[in-house]
Amino acid sequence: MTTDTTQPRQPATATPPTTGGAALIPLPLGTARLTVLVGSAAALVGTFLAWTWTSEFPGDLTIDGYPGGLQVLTLVGSALTLLFLLSSQDIRGLRWLTPGGSHSAVLLLSLGVLGTTGYTIGAISSELGGLVNLEAGAWISGTGALIAVIGALGLPSDTPRDDGDSDTLWGRIRHAFKAPDPKRPAPLPSWAEILVIAAGFAIGLWVFAYGIAAYPELFVGFLIIVGFAVPALNRAGLIRRLTSLTAKHRQVTLVAAFAAAICFPFTQTNSQFTLIGANILIFATVALGLNVVVGLAGLLDLGYVAFLGVGAFAAALVSGSPQSTIGVHFPFWAAALTGAAAALVFGVVIGAPTLRLRGDYLAIVTLGFGEIFRITVNNLNGTTGPNVTNGSKGVPNIPDLKILGYDLGISHDLVGGLSLNRYGNYYLLMLLITAIVVTVFRRSADSRIGRAWIAIREDETAATAMGINGFRVKLIAFALGASLAGLAGTIQAHVNYSITPEQYQFAGAAPPNSAFLVAAVILGGMGTISGPLIGASLLYLIPAKLQFMNEYQLLLFGLALVVLMRLRPEGLIADRRKRLEFHEDEETDTTDEEPLPEPLGAGKAGA
Repeated sequence: MTTDTTQPRQPATATPPTTGGAALIPLPLGTARLTVLVGSAAALVGTFLAWTWTSEFPGDLTIDGYPGGLQVLTLVGSALTLLFLLSSQDIRGLRWLTPGGSHSAVLLLSLGVLGTTGYTIGAISSELGGLVNLEAGAWISGTGALIAVIGALGLPSDTPRDDGDSDTLWGRIRHAFKAPDPKRPAPLPSWAEILVIAAGFAIGLWVFAYGIAAYPELFVGFLIIVGFAVPALNRAGLIRRLTSLTAKHRQVTLVAAFAAAICFPFTQTNSQFTLIGANILIFATVALGLNVVVGLAGLLDLGYVAFLGVGAFAAALVSGSPQSTIGVHFPFWAAALTGAAAALVFGVVIGAPTLRLRGDYLAIVTLGFGEIFRITVNNLNGTTGPNVTNGSKGVPNIPDLKILGYDLGISHDLVGGLSLNRYGNYYLLMLLITAIVVTVFRRSADSRIGRAWIAIREDETAATAMGINGFRVKLIAFALGASLAGLAGTIQAHVNYSITPEQYQFAGAAPPNSAFLVAAVILGGMGTISGPLIGASLLYLIPAKLQFMNEYQLLLFGLALVVLMRLRPEGLIADRRKRLEFHEDEETDTTDEEPLPEPLGAGKAGA
């Protein structure tokens, strides 16, 4: 009889739960949390005390018991820090705030409070002539914010990092900007999910309206606190949860988004801010058209702003302007079709001989086309060429539009005491154009030709081997993108009253120009709908509000872009393919902002 020497099989044991990474400052967990609590509470209390003795600093920070201006930002940031900290204690009613973890969110929020408060202290000292102009409230809030950051650095990371990336402050911040893996929440009733989506867009509208109306000093503080608060909400898992709801209710999301956009001009009392909103929509619509070329088809176009100029000049010449060399006056619908058709023709004429090129060679050719357009329009002045565009003078005195008897050039009183000024009228018209462009983009991206674009973008050689006509597909993308830009240009001509060739350059201090358009698509997230819209909004709003910084504006703006692209190389809103490309080691959820199509399936369409 033989003896069985096989070891008995051990019962399977559950893997112990993983704990977070080590803290940057060795503090007991309870001590670290208490430090954050005391510091954030002190920063909050300090906002109810005067920060300076004189009202010469904008915002009137001299009143006790009534926070104003930059004090409000510190107050909101401190309150959010306390809420997320209490959520980490599993307090009933607050657990839903941090499904993805609380410590990273607390660190980001405390850094945002310290940055905003420190900037305010520095601005007061710089404008008023030294630290002697600070009152007790500023010192209390500044000290409290610093104490809160020290305590937050003593909190362990929410998730362990085996590569040592979280052993430094920069590593912790970079890790905090990455998407979390939140627990799946309990399902809500459909009506509750719709209410959450509506509340999210309402809060977004309020934040945007507050920021666009802020004076320069307040806007800088607004950028600092929002720049840390948004990643904190993302790291806590709230934005990821909201994204899953919007992906589930796509039609409701679109309706809510456009409803919030319609409400924007009614939140503004200054026409200057409504003009900024209208120009943001123009810039965002052009960026979405470029997203067809760059994001879907993968064609780097560095002269895309020329198509915006073609549409604008075509509409201006048929607008009935006294300075128009054609001397005709088309109705709006005919002028819009003229601008879109002219840009489409130019897109086909330029794309047909150049789209057989690839990569850098195509980018150089499109860059040359953009400069050729500007120089040619400058020379059509009657001296160096036929008199078509009045040369460098352009086409001034473009009349306002009248659509079905509604004059967009004057203010209108509506029901309920609401009113719309001139720029509000054009804002709503441009919003309608944006809705059309979004619809065209969605339908095109989900169609067989859209899958062919994605196949060409990923691997043109493989796509061609699958039967896709690469040249034809790229030419369609080029023509469609050009026509969408031309359509936006028809509105731009009427909003600005006049157009000149110098408005359409490759690069400049302010958009729209080709460099900013490409940056908007890449920063927002290539191939998505909301990505270029958000990227274009940021790239237009920030330079418009930072004009007071003069020669330092582009330097600071460039540094911010470098840091942001270092933290989010896939863009602010990325589809699943981009997430996997840049973060292969991270598991992504199946509910994304954009679907992940099968690119080579387009070969079966016989494109």
